[in-house]
Amino acid sequence: MAIVYLGLGSNLGHRKKNIETAVTALNDIGIIVLSSSSIIETDPVGGPPQEKYLNAVIKVHTTFPPIKLLERLQFIEKKMGRVRTMRNGPRIIDIDILIYGDLNLTSEKLTIPHPRMQEREFVMKPLKEIDPKIQLKPSTSAKNENY
Repeated sequence: MAIVYLGLGSNLGHRKKNIETAVTALNDIGIIVLSSSSIIETDPVGGPPQEKYLNAVIKVHTTFPPIKLLERLQFIEKKMGRVRTMRNGPRIIDIDILIYGDLNLTSEKLTIPHPRMQEREFVMKPLKEIDPKIQLKPSTSAKNENY
């Protein structure tokens, strides 16, 4: 099992319910939620003009390897109605792998740790809330554009 931190965000529809539904869907596929941050409201970063986001971070246990976990997260996003039409566009739900144990990974599909998380207060504030002593590795350049 791996300890993984996931970032969740929503700015379409009933934003809080979308985040809660995503967390329930994670539990339903065997991902064990260990702790959750508060849900915070934030301005969008990049992309077209759009509504504010609700964001949270959760700490989970999973047996899924990183790429399989990414596939499962994207399945949940799609099942909830997410359509990827533009980079940094509005979304019903966004679930990002922020940290996966001590793993460093750069592939066409996935970069771990998340390459821009340390630049984003909407990730760092809830991450530090649930794990104030977390040790972060220096961010790497963004290879893939799936975030």
